[in-house]
Amino acid sequence: MYAIIRTGGKQYQVAPGERVRVEKLTGNVGDTVELSDVLLVADGENVTVGQPVVAGAKVMARIVEQDKAKKVLVFKRKRRKGYRVMNGHRQDFTALEIKEISA
Repeated sequence: MYAIIRTGGKQYQVAPGERVRVEKLTGNVGDTVELSDVLLVADGENVTVGQPVVAGAKVMARIVEQDKAKKVLVFKRKRRKGYRVMNGHRQDFTALEIKEISA
């Protein structure tokens, strides 16, 4: 069984027992989160596609980690002008462990 969910403007394919890193969600480590933006639920041969979401479907997940991703460096320069700028960015993320999918 698996589902396709939408959170943080992105879509993820998830299955029970799986870990997935999504855009930052509010909550503490150990909290349970209910994701109700379920776009598709597949259970063996039965596939339910939402229009745009599957009515009554939800995915229960537990927050495993609240952290920041590795630093991404951005370097800008203009030739012959002496212009050099280095910036870094660390995106916040939430790691979820998928507990159950109910349709």
